[in-house]
Amino acid sequence: MVRRAMEGRPGGRPAARGARRPELRLPALDPWDGGALEPDGDYDGLEFRELDLAGQDARGARFMDCALTGCALDETALGRARVLDSVLTGLRGVGTRLAESTFRDVELVDARLGGTQLHGAVLERVVVRGGKIDFLNLREARLKDVVFESCVLVEPDFAGARLERVEFTDCALRGADFGNATLVDVDLRGAAPLEIVRGLDRLSGAVIGTGQLLDLAPVLAAELGIRVMD
Repeated sequence: MVRRAMEGRPGGRPAARGARRPELRLPALDPWDGGALEPDGDYDGLEFRELDLAGQDARGARFMDCALTGCALDETALGRARVLDSVLTGLRGVGTRLAESTFRDVELVDARLGGTQLHGAVLERVVVRGGKIDFLNLREARLKDVVFESCVLVEPDFAGARLERVEFTDCALRGADFGNATLVDVDLRGAAPLEIVRGLDRLSGAVIGTGQLLDLAPVLAAELGIRVMD
C-alpha cells in the first residue's frame, strides 16, 4: 500500500524521482495601471503590486512573465486562466476561483489563502513555498513536478487527482484527502505532521519514512479492518 524509503539499501532503487523545479528569470516588468482585470485578458511582463483584485472577473485570462505581489484575491474569478513563468508573492484571499486553470513554471510564495478552488487545474513545475493554505480544492487536478515547501496545508483535497513527481518538504499536511487519487513518485517524507483522513489505499506510488509509517499505523489498521488490542 505504502512504499517505505529505500535510502542506503545496496542495490535499492531510489525512493522517488525528484520534482523538476521552475527556473524563473523575469524580465524588467511594467507596473499594471490598467484598472480592473478582464475576462480573457492578456497580461505580459507586468507587475501587480499591493492591489485589491477581490471579486474581479478574469476568467480565461493569460498571465505571462508576471509578478503578483501582496494582492487580495477574495472571490476573484480566474477559472481557466493560464499563469506562466510568473512569481506570486504574498497573495491573500478567500474563495479564489481557479477551476481548470493552468500553472506552469510558477512560484507561489508566502500565500495566505482559504477555500481556493483549483479543481480540474493543471500544475506543472510549480513551487509552493511558505505561507498557509486552508481547504485547498485540487479535486481531479493534475500535478506534475510540484513542490510544497515550508508551508502549511490544512485539509487539502486531492480526491481524484493525479500527482506525479510531487514533493512535500518541511511541510505540514493536515487532514489530507487522497480518495481515488493516483500517485506516482510522490515523496511524503518531508511532511510533518502527515495526517491522511481518506485515501490510504491510493498511496501505492508514495514514499514515506519509518516514523511516519508508525504514526499512520492506527489509521492503516482501521482501513484494513484490523483490531489492535493490548
